[in-house]
Amino acid sequence: MIKIPENKKLNFSPPQIIVGGFAIIIFIGAILLNLPISSTRGENIGFVDALFTATSAVCVTGLVVVDTGTYWTTFGKTVILLLIQIGGLGFMTLATLGALIIGKKISLKERLLIQESLNEHKLSGVVKFTRQIIFTTFFIESIGAFFLAIVFVPEFGFLKGIGYSIFHSISAFCNAGFDIIGGGRSLTPYVNNTLVNLTIMSLIILGGLGFTVLSDVATKRKFKRLSLHSKIVLFVSAILILVPFILFFFMEYSNEGTIRELSLKGKLLASLFQAVTPRTAGFNTIDLAGMQNSSKLLTTVLMFIGGSPASTAGGIKISTLAVLILAVRTLITGKDDVYAFKRKISYSSVNKALAVLFVGLSVIISGTMILSLTEPSKEFLYVLFETVSAFGTVGLSLGITGELSVFGRLVVILIMFTGRVGALTILLALATKEKKVLYKFPEDKVIVG
Repeated sequence: MIKIPENKKLNFSPPQIIVGGFAIIIFIGAILLNLPISSTRGENIGFVDALFTATSAVCVTGLVVVDTGTYWTTFGKTVILLLIQIGGLGFMTLATLGALIIGKKISLKERLLIQESLNEHKLSGVVKFTRQIIFTTFFIESIGAFFLAIVFVPEFGFLKGIGYSIFHSISAFCNAGFDIIGGGRSLTPYVNNTLVNLTIMSLIILGGLGFTVLSDVATKRKFKRLSLHSKIVLFVSAILILVPFILFFFMEYSNEGTIRELSLKGKLLASLFQAVTPRTAGFNTIDLAGMQNSSKLLTTVLMFIGGSPASTAGGIKISTLAVLILAVRTLITGKDDVYAFKRKISYSSVNKALAVLFVGLSVIISGTMILSLTEPSKEFLYVLFETVSAFGTVGLSLGITGELSVFGRLVVILIMFTGRVGALTILLALATKEKKVLYKFPEDKVIVG
């Protein structure tokens, strides 16, 4: 036996703890889902498929290898729902809730972990902010469940309707995309239902805006008083909903496989829903495989962008896209600094945005290449769509998830995990500490472009 001296404690960095924490929760979820009690068939689903489902739930993705509504028992669905809630809030948020309930004092190290998990700049007030996150989450999910119950209770009965309402409200707000309607239909039976569409879309948007933005809006109320981050997120979010809505409407208007046979109201609802759901939600009200290739490509781009930092969404994030566009504008106009809403954006933010974009593209390219090799019978666009959906923790699929090989499923598991935890977080967790450099090298020029 190797004895570790008492004064030699194992010190893990916040990124290492976050990565390890998510991995442990996924592993526990996989064990529970692999139990016969989780399956309506009374059998083990197999550890790889259980791991896939647990990863998809914790990473709030929504990609599935079996139909969630018919394969899993009430126990299995409850496990999936708990994993979605943990993944949406973040395990550090729920750990803080547990500590507050039992009256445990939050240490400085734990506050640093909370700060890292929430992607906050300031350490002060993180515990109070965590309380706000928990209250806001449960409040919004309750309101969403109430409105969904108006439709689901008459259709499925009281208890089943309430259960369906709670499940889909949590899944929508956490941007998970899991549904228990059954038959792999997602929300296609409700393509013309205004209440279901508006409720689910509202939950998706609120979950994707991020707790920082929601808190800022709730306290300051007026747009001009909001922080620069909130202004950018709200402004870009509005554009990323409005423009794709118009494009989807015109690209799919005459498409017999999607919305051609719908009424004008149905066409508008379906187009708007399709503009909102790629923001890492994973629900669909139309047949995605039946969309035009242009619509599939647009959906892929939206999935890659994702939602806001400190939210339940994935992707490279809205703020990353905005900072990069502003940096390009600065270069074109010949200005020295990057500005937005009369505020200067630091070059450290620009560098981080470039790093996030580069790492994200690297994951997408690598994942697509590997899946193209392991799944040679699948069309390239389908493989790319699946890869981006996994990285953006979206959960939309063109129907190939259940047909992936074992190795292909393991690759998608890794991509989902990377997308939820964050590629930069994983790299920081694996990185070794370097000594501070006390000197600088001479500057020189490199021809670019």
